Amino acid sequence: MIQRIQTVYLVLALIATVLCLVNPLGIYHFEQLGAPDVTLYNLFMQCGEEKSFAVWALFALLLMTCPLTILAIFLFKNRKFQARVCAYNILLCLAWIAVLVIYGYVNKPEGGQFTPSLWAALPGVALIFHVLARKAIIHDEKLVRAADRIR
Repeated sequence: MIQRIQTVYLVLALIATVLCLVNPLGIYHFEQLGAPDVTLYNLFMQCGEEKSFAVWALFALLLMTCPLTILAIFLFKNRKFQARVCAYNILLCLAWIAVLVIYGYVNKPEGGQFTPSLWAALPGVALIFHVLARKAIIHDEKLVRAADRIR
């Protein structure tokens, strides 16, 4: 049913994902005098009025999790497929975290020091909620199988 605990977990994961999509992920501070700071968003990096869309992969990965999470919420009648969709979301969240580490710490602008914001942790929170939802879905499936076996 739609009022199960996994639905709450999936809704919380969706909220965390959407909040991360619209807020800045961090700032690159430069040691040079007069160098402006660069703000990193999921879709672009902004330096003053200039925008660079080199980090579009962050946006694409996080954007793919939103419809999959909504799909998982409404797949309550097909628990096996719902658990599989949660597994795909887990992989997408892990890929997002890996890409953020690459853009934030490995491929950073020269002379820049990356400082992540609190919003950058939200996909990790969404990852935890997806894991909890998948665990609850698998538990429900085991309960249904046990009830069918007794009949």
